[in-house]
Amino acid sequence: MGSVRPAAWRRGAVVAALMLAAFTFNTAENLPVGLLSLMAADLGVSLGAVGILVTGYGLTVAVVSLPFARVTRSVPRRYLLAGLLGLLAVASWVSAAHAVSYGLLMAARVVTALAQAAFWVVMGPVAVGLFPPERRGRVMGLLSIGGSLATVLGVPAGTWLGGHSGWRAPFAVLGALALVCLLVVGALLPTSRPQESHAAYGAAPDRRRFLVVVSTTALSVTGVFAAFTYVAAFLDEVGGFGEDAVSGVLFAFGAAALAGVTLAGPLLDRFPRGTLTVPVVTQAVALLGLYAGGGSQVAAVALLMLLGASVAPVFMATQSQVLRVAPGRTETALAANSMAFNAGVAAGALLGGGLLPLVGVRGTFLVGGLLTVGALAVLTWPESRVPAAVTER
Repeated sequence: MGSVRPAAWRRGAVVAALMLAAFTFNTAENLPVGLLSLMAADLGVSLGAVGILVTGYGLTVAVVSLPFARVTRSVPRRYLLAGLLGLLAVASWVSAAHAVSYGLLMAARVVTALAQAAFWVVMGPVAVGLFPPERRGRVMGLLSIGGSLATVLGVPAGTWLGGHSGWRAPFAVLGALALVCLLVVGALLPTSRPQESHAAYGAAPDRRRFLVVVSTTALSVTGVFAAFTYVAAFLDEVGGFGEDAVSGVLFAFGAAALAGVTLAGPLLDRFPRGTLTVPVVTQAVALLGLYAGGGSQVAAVALLMLLGASVAPVFMATQSQVLRVAPGRTETALAANSMAFNAGVAAGALLGGGLLPLVGVRGTFLVGGLLTVGALAVLTWPESRVPAAVTER
């Protein structure tokens, strides 16, 4: 930050803390999915009421991301991140309290969602600002690994812990992890004004390309969640998987997502267009393939793994491109992309649910695939009209 960068070990420690924070936030967001029955029984509410703790969380992030980016744009990132991680820790411990009611739990979830909305906006620029501009993509790849580990490790581990020690225990652990991140960031991240970092602005500002990337995010995510929201029913009705096998298939999906971001991350700087176009193509192939051949269990597992290996790299690549082509401050641009992602999650789930009685669970994968083809058309159509110097290094 500024003209002198911190020592390498300090930069590495801050990035590691931000990876852990991404893991903690993503785990906190999705943990109720694995603890649905336990939470509903203990709190005396319906499964749907617990489900609202997840859907309401995502909608909150979608709505407040852009306003938060504007309100906090001048706050030194060291203080802002420390405050956000403090909110995560406190909200997690409130969730873990034995006296917590459903209403108080919902309030804690809203606070966590507000903190996450701001965290995702500033995390990328803070991390890449610690390193030379040519390493932007690589750093974003590392942060994405932290977030993806929540699906593969965080939620399954939290579900296991909740089953053995009560559903509050994993929330207490998340609070402790947030405190560790706070201490590292508070101690090692330099204090400077956000606009002093090279990461505060796009390296090659391009408003048209920015709109293309954000539109790709919205369409591709809507396509995925129109189908994937109902994947358990698909595996049962179309694939003929037993209930015990579904968790194993979903673990394979998460492991493939982690592998996808791990492999694609180092390539983001060298191939900015390819690392977005290729996973959008494979996402479309996976969704349409599941519609056509999901009745075969071998094909279903392979195609779901291909879908997992595509979905996570798509969002990682859009975030990396937004950092590059942002027409103004990168925090605002990243907030718009995050808003498009979360709106796509909600819109996809609603679209799939509305179409379910009309096309069946298999048909939702056809719809998801066609929406992803639409995302690919948006992504590739303007390329010939954008100067090569803007779209490639």
